[in-house]
Amino acid sequence: MEMILAIVVASAVIFFGALISMGNERQRKAIDGLREQVVLWAVQDLKIKREHLARTVQVPDPLGWLNKTASKICGYDLKLQVLEMFEEPQSLICTSGDGSVRVAFTPLSPADLRRIKSGKQNRLSQFGGHHPLLLLSRKVEVHELSVLNGGHLFDLELTLAWKALTGHNLELATRLWMYEY
Repeated sequence: MEMILAIVVASAVIFFGALISMGNERQRKAIDGLREQVVLWAVQDLKIKREHLARTVQVPDPLGWLNKTASKICGYDLKLQVLEMFEEPQSLICTSGDGSVRVAFTPLSPADLRRIKSGKQNRLSQFGGHHPLLLLSRKVEVHELSVLNGGHLFDLELTLAWKALTGHNLELATRLWMYEY
């Protein structure tokens, strides 16, 4: 009798445990579905806002925009001044207001620069051999500027600012690399 009662109680505990577990799993799936819907809504909302703003995006002060964006990354105001611009590889060399820091902006990632440097010697001479990007040491501080840290219209503003500063188009650029030396 006691054995039967123990089996019934154990079975009831196992049965109710299984019911609770199934209910929890159903709730977890419902919460996951709700979270996915919220993420989809947020992405769609951002797309709508971005499309609306994309029509009116302007960069009246390109150097100011570049300085503001670079300052967000560095954590202090660089007060950038343009020194020179290179076509191949595309880059913009700037200096800070006090001249203590030089900064190179380019769409080329560090991996791209290593690939250019490790290429044949005639490839370096193709770029003049004296290009500041090709002479940078490995100790240079590198920062990536993108929509993640430069603002949700960064890529649109970048193309406008780059065109105004260099006179050249920056096709489909979503990132800009900043080399601080």
